[in-house]
Amino acid sequence: MLRNDRLAEWDRDSFLHPSTQWGSFARGDIANTVIKTAKGCHITDRDGTVLLDAFAGLYCVNVGYGRAEIADAIAEQARELAYYHAYVGHGTEASITLAKMVLDRMPEGMSKVYFGSSGSDANTTNIKLVWYYNNILGRPEKKKIISRWRGYHGSGLASGSLTGLKVFQDKFDLPLDRFLHTEAPYYFRRDDLGLSEAQFSAHCAAELEALIDREGPDTIAAFIGEPALGTGGLVPPPEGYWAAIQAVLDRHDILLIVDEVVTGFGRLGSMTGSGHYALRPDLITIAKGLTSAYVPLSGSVVGDRVWRVLEQGTDEFGPIGHGWTYSAHPICAAAGVANLELLDRLELVANAGAVGAYLKAALQSTIGDHAHVGEVRGEGLLCAVEFVRDRDSRTFFEPTQTIGPKLAQAMRDRGVIARAMPQGDIIGFAPPFCLTEAEADQIAETLKAAAADVFG
Repeated sequence: MLRNDRLAEWDRDSFLHPSTQWGSFARGDIANTVIKTAKGCHITDRDGTVLLDAFAGLYCVNVGYGRAEIADAIAEQARELAYYHAYVGHGTEASITLAKMVLDRMPEGMSKVYFGSSGSDANTTNIKLVWYYNNILGRPEKKKIISRWRGYHGSGLASGSLTGLKVFQDKFDLPLDRFLHTEAPYYFRRDDLGLSEAQFSAHCAAELEALIDREGPDTIAAFIGEPALGTGGLVPPPEGYWAAIQAVLDRHDILLIVDEVVTGFGRLGSMTGSGHYALRPDLITIAKGLTSAYVPLSGSVVGDRVWRVLEQGTDEFGPIGHGWTYSAHPICAAAGVANLELLDRLELVANAGAVGAYLKAALQSTIGDHAHVGEVRGEGLLCAVEFVRDRDSRTFFEPTQTIGPKLAQAMRDRGVIARAMPQGDIIGFAPPFCLTEAEADQIAETLKAAAADVFG
């Protein structure tokens, strides 16, 4: 235990953890957890505690933990060529192969892939490409980008400005200029309870149109959205939402950036969220599921109409002034190739759709009638249960009651990791695609037991 005690001490003295209450952690008020091993859908900490990871890390370990095929691909690439840059036409077999594999899985009309390291930097790339695009077209005023409240697109300065969650903006002087937000497609939290889903979608589209009119259509460059809201609540779009939004964008010549960091490569039971909801993206953001998080890798997938203008720009003005040292890192690309091959060979996308539907049904039947459950929702292996103070009047708990974190902790105490989502008492589930029906039942039963612990 001496090693464990010293490791905990080093952790508090040396390691600055993201998304953590730093003062409480440093004082020891928050327990530190050191994960040692993992296999399939389970992780094991250094003390031997085994947990079912019902959130796949941060919805990213899609193929499951412990896949030797990816580990072997990483090791082989490291031995053969650990690194070379991608500047000025340089590439590697792995990076070129992965770019082709990605495009083969994207919707029709996508042209090129630019690789980065994280979803945040991929959205930064997308922002720069959108601004470059409009400068080349001689439209220097058309630069504003509209996101949605509750959308999550990263935590950098620009990507954090796209994000529509208070914790990622308050006290950081965000959002920066040029970034706007419109209504979230969150039907459960609509103000007018009399609206049908289709009517609420029309309302969201009208709100977007009104914002565009106020700002001036000639100033709006792009609209960004996740196919289904992720960190903002795990919310599938209401009926007719994306068709209504795309009609507004088309009328005003506004580019569509689809953030598929969460939904890309199978999370919804389809290879892409764009395909799942019949979207027509101009740019797509990818990350997490690209390598199942075995190594960091992201991408900006550029559509045909944007690519033609970017190509024209470099013909006129020379090489593009944008690049990351680790763009298309060969070790990361090799992991991506092995990961996508596994997705196909093991038919994991189909399993995500089938077991995801089973999980949603299990949650509904197990806890859907609970007095404090407002909604059970989901698409594929992206599910959530939203808790409310009173389900009939749809009144919510006060944030100070921390119902969500208490439920997540109670589940963890019983051996299942779920996530308490921000800005609401929402318990989120996004397990690996190899989840079984028996494991789905375990998740549902554990949430039921956790609710009994919290509510009595």
